[in-house]
Amino acid sequence: MSYDVQGRLLEVCNCNVLCPCWIGEDPDNGTCDSIIAYHIDRGMVEGVDVSGHTFGLLVFIPGNVLEGKWKALAVIDDQTTEEQQQAILKVWTGQLGGPIADFAGLISDVVGVERVPISFEVAGGQGHIKVGSLAEAELDPYVGTTGAATTLRDSVFSTIPGSAAYVSKARSFKRVTEQYGLRNVDISGYNAVQGDFHFQN
Repeated sequence: MSYDVQGRLLEVCNCNVLCPCWIGEDPDNGTCDSIIAYHIDRGMVEGVDVSGHTFGLLVFIPGNVLEGKWKALAVIDDQTTEEQQQAILKVWTGQLGGPIADFAGLISDVVGVERVPISFEVAGGQGHIKVGSLAEAELDPYVGTTGAATTLRDSVFSTIPGSAAYVSKARSFKRVTEQYGLRNVDISGYNAVQGDFHFQN
């Protein structure tokens, strides 16, 4: 087995709730700007322990999510060693195959890879992500009548294939990425997703 990684996802975008990308429809605005961040609670990649580290993508999607041609800035927490960084990038660029490779194939233009301080928290269904001075978001889950978080399962598209996605809303979503050719964002009350992942190959 070349990798086995598991952890938590936080995702936010400028679509309305629920984001139509998850069922394969066009984004609400015709295009989509997002943060997609994976915190690896436990993980090994080709013998390298990558536990406790966070990888993210600051993304522009030019149309239907399934058509690809995404533009992305990759970000990785600055506590990784060079060996850990390369191992994580191998997984999330699809070089090692497996369930994340199809997702990676949607990205056609990586505008950069930045090592930055990343704060990633999920507690009691509340989520927070801060990516250096580049991006930040606060997420709140929707809760059903039973008190359980609302989930989306078996969707057409997923950033955590095989796992349930917890439907959420972003109290805030800010992104300062114009210098990378990605639009700045400063909104509240739009789509967000939380979830767990376990990828292996």
